[in-house]
Amino acid sequence: MAVVDKERIQEESVNRRFYQIILSWDYFRLFKEAKMNKETAPKLVKVKNKYKDVDDYISTYEPLIFEEAKSQILRRKNDDEVTNLKFGVVESCSEGDGFHFIEFPCKINEAESISTNDLLLISKDKYVDGERLPTVYAFSLVEHNRKLSDTALIRARLFLAGEFLRFNTDNVQPCPRLLNMRSHICKTGTERNLYFTKICSLSTIAREYLAIRTVGSLAYKDLILNAIGDNSGTEAEGWKIPKPLKEFVDSTFNQYQREAITAGLSSKAFVLIQGPPGTGKTQTILGILSTILHATPTRVNSKSRAIELKQGSQLPMEEKYKHWGLASPWMNSINPRDSLMPKDGDDGFFPTTGNELKPETVTSSRKYRVRVLVCAPSNSALDEIVLRVLNGGVHDENDRAYCPKIVRVGLKAHHSIKPVVLDELMKQKRDCANKSSTDKQSNDFSIRDAILEEATIVFSTLSFSGSNIFSKLSRRFDVVIIDEAAQAVEPATLVPLANQCKKVFLVGDPAQLPATVISDVAKNHGYSTSLFERLKLAGYPVIMLKTQYRMHPKIRSFPSKEFYEDSLEDGEDLESRTERAWHRYSCFGPFCFFDIHEGKETKPPGSNSWINVEEVDFVLFLYQKLVTLYPTLKSGNQVAIISPYKQQVKLLARAFEETFGVSPEKVVDICTVDGCQGREKDIAIFSCVRANDGEVNKGKGETKGKGIGFVDDKRRLNVGITRAKSAVLVVGSASTLKRSEQWVKLVESADKSHSLFKVSKPYSSFFSDESLKSMQDRKEELSQVIRPDSGGTDWTIENVAVDADQAPADDNDDGDVDMDNAGFDED
Repeated sequence: MAVVDKERIQEESVNRRFYQIILSWDYFRLFKEAKMNKETAPKLVKVKNKYKDVDDYISTYEPLIFEEAKSQILRRKNDDEVTNLKFGVVESCSEGDGFHFIEFPCKINEAESISTNDLLLISKDKYVDGERLPTVYAFSLVEHNRKLSDTALIRARLFLAGEFLRFNTDNVQPCPRLLNMRSHICKTGTERNLYFTKICSLSTIAREYLAIRTVGSLAYKDLILNAIGDNSGTEAEGWKIPKPLKEFVDSTFNQYQREAITAGLSSKAFVLIQGPPGTGKTQTILGILSTILHATPTRVNSKSRAIELKQGSQLPMEEKYKHWGLASPWMNSINPRDSLMPKDGDDGFFPTTGNELKPETVTSSRKYRVRVLVCAPSNSALDEIVLRVLNGGVHDENDRAYCPKIVRVGLKAHHSIKPVVLDELMKQKRDCANKSSTDKQSNDFSIRDAILEEATIVFSTLSFSGSNIFSKLSRRFDVVIIDEAAQAVEPATLVPLANQCKKVFLVGDPAQLPATVISDVAKNHGYSTSLFERLKLAGYPVIMLKTQYRMHPKIRSFPSKEFYEDSLEDGEDLESRTERAWHRYSCFGPFCFFDIHEGKETKPPGSNSWINVEEVDFVLFLYQKLVTLYPTLKSGNQVAIISPYKQQVKLLARAFEETFGVSPEKVVDICTVDGCQGREKDIAIFSCVRANDGEVNKGKGETKGKGIGFVDDKRRLNVGITRAKSAVLVVGSASTLKRSEQWVKLVESADKSHSLFKVSKPYSSFFSDESLKSMQDRKEELSQVIRPDSGGTDWTIENVAVDADQAPADDNDDGDVDMDNAGFDED
């Protein structure tokens, strides 16, 4: 109990410091300083690979977290959202622990949401953005929001003692606006009106701050600080799995996946598993779950010595059947439990056919030695694992597939996993208990705690694993598995580790997308570096999954060489399994680059994102020709159209619907690079967007084309070109992209494989019947239809007509591709 009290006191102290600093900030000053690009933070230290002690670690990360907090607070302003002021009257005001606490009722629409840990900006007077700013205002933090009949009663805390100098909470500077706010909310006898608006939620960043400040309490803090850990642990010193399960692992997983699973049975505290695209990362996680749930300790320590656990000799199969028959007489008839068929698996019954898996429930008699928390940075990444467990289950000690007792906690769960979402399970239990509404709240707490306590595997996002419902559990987690660990900032990865687990699996790929960081200042100081990546850079051993089962070898070749030290291998018969009919045309081969000469990057009015209208036109011609020649591509969302820029994605979606008269999501995925990680398609069309001539923009004195923005990010390039199984078709300006070292290699790779096509308007002529015919049997005919240009580095189609009148006729004999006859309809 003393340890728990010490943890609670430390947590309260850290939270107090965080909220004091945030609530003392001047919102309008932050916005003004950001607009002026004024550096207000203390001298920041870049994230290092190793740290000498806890103080060194905290002093590096604390300023970066506050920089990120500032950017999250100001993001709403930068997104040009309209300030929606609401009115309230303070009903009560009190002081405690250095804060002021106020309660006020207000009306909130159903579409609006004000929740615990939301940051509000409150002011004494009404104001209008851009016209008149308030003089008496402050931040406040929502403590709770209690719904009444037609209003909501909000309780919020404020810090009104003054502003801090940097992060020194011992040095409080008096501040008139805060003193005046204090006088306003504390006065008696008159109405204490206030106006407020929601800024953002501080839940996630507050949990990350707590994780950083309490890193010293973790048992493996030395490993986190400087990548020092017991790397000599072996399976013999850890856990063993029963023979039937071991045989399943040996026959199901490749050598690299088995290495990762075996490492999970060792005594190592941290296991890092890198999973490049298509290497079976999620399947490996399922293998890890199967083994750690059903493993037994290799040795049991007694007071005097370690005792080796040994199993008795196996009975002959005939004897086993006799014993099974005595224990379960219904095995040769009907199981009496089958008379009550399961409802969503909610009676402890689970078939072992592998096709009708239902989750175990709290009434199941199966016992487990370990308890597992599975986390991911996002809801979508998390739900993918939950769905895989629901559909395929794990394997028990006798190699039978079943679904253990699992619970998915948190918000925004996908509808496909509804049966195991905490709220749904609580509803079922509540209905069964048939409790009266008078004690509903206390009953809900007890039901929720019971479900979580009984669960064998709990699934949560990284952030939600820091919520109060976890801190109240009587039994902590033995193992934490973090998927997509390379997509999370280090403070976020530390949040679930506060559960004091014994073993941690970090599964991810630093060569794919990094964590999202809003603050450019924090990003430039390495805040987006994940714990996975930092430990790897510091020399901690990483197990690499090297056998890929997704991409045609000609797609795999470039990313393997450039991003994975040429270490990726192809699964058995992968080339034949990814060969498709459209490969007969060289322009639809496994890897192609289309050099669009007339393309030009522009920014829509009021946007910081880029578009390229010419690339949109060409992509639609390309897609139309593919689905016309191969109509099966219109079904099952087998094609993805990807771009790094949101505005280009919006333009592509709008143009697609206008051209084909059908909503794109019905037939094709049009998404950003960031939005497509984890997906795979038969064909991926990648629109690069950036295209400029590098000339000086005299009006603004800027050099256009100096760079290509985050298209230059090799991790985005890696993700974009590894989504496809059979063909990745890159559309862009070769001359512009060649300013990037990575893109030079990609363009040259396409050039060497005779897969670089120089395209000019009209695009219809490129896809004419005669042009396509010339691109068949590419190995034999390429020399006849493609020739080097005068520079010797690009390739062009020799028989492409210069205008529509000279173009070979298509099926309609109008010299143009029939974009209105792609065969789509709403049905």
